[in-house]
Amino acid sequence: MCEHDDFEEFAARGKPLTRRTFCLMTLGAGLVAALPGIAGAVETRGQDVDVATPAGTADAFFVHPVHGRHPGVLIWPDIFGLRPAFKDMATRLAQSGYAVLVVNPFYRSQRAPTAPEHADFDDPKTREALMALHATLTPETNRVDAKAFVAFLDRQAAVDTRRKLGTTGYCMGGPSVMITAATVPDRIGAGATFHGGGLATDKPDSPHLLIPRMQAQFLVAIAANDDAKDPKAKDTLRDAFAAAKRPAEIEVYAGTKHGWCPIDSHVYDHDQAEKAWARMLALFGRALA
Repeated sequence: MCEHDDFEEFAARGKPLTRRTFCLMTLGAGLVAALPGIAGAVETRGQDVDVATPAGTADAFFVHPVHGRHPGVLIWPDIFGLRPAFKDMATRLAQSGYAVLVVNPFYRSQRAPTAPEHADFDDPKTREALMALHATLTPETNRVDAKAFVAFLDRQAAVDTRRKLGTTGYCMGGPSVMITAATVPDRIGAGATFHGGGLATDKPDSPHLLIPRMQAQFLVAIAANDDAKDPKAKDTLRDAFAAAKRPAEIEVYAGTKHGWCPIDSHVYDHDQAEKAWARMLALFGRALA
């Protein structure tokens, strides 16, 4: 999973946005400024759901087009967990024709929310609590959950099981994407990671070592300051995907900071997040057709 250092960038964000400041920033536009309208967006239906796993009951959010059957997508959130921003992002993806499940990875410890609203990672108590939650996760818990979440998607009437699934992950969710793709390779056709932490390390359980087990095409969107800290990681990933003959688009997004993609992030970069979103849709269009 992600290492402690992979979250250091959150500590550099400064003071968190207050609810009032956030509302003022988006006054009159709501989340439209962060989530642009989609031409031809389909009507969707979403609801909170419980997913049975061998470890208990995971709370999650499932959203899908009202009509028809569609490719399923599993979203692994960042360390701040399942929250309104990720439900909004899942809904936007569903509007493009996908049946989307976004999960609470910390369900073994507590139901969402698992972090305060607009949590400040620089606050010692908040950081300690989040890292304690993160410490409860292992590659094995990830594998167990991946099987359960994929099975849930495949049981839904809105999911077209004739088509492969996609999975996306943010920050600590990046390794989860790779573990999922290796754990259920016959079902996962596309994986996308955004500022994923610890994707290529020197440890024996490094996620990049799982690439030969995968059958998925990949998008790896890297934050510029993550690349500055570990410039060799992208090359290790490129070499591993090439050796396994798996298609992968690996790019450093200029000017971005770790955590730039979620719409509630203090370092959210609208233009680069939109670019990454478009590349994800292009990947899904190819791999989940």
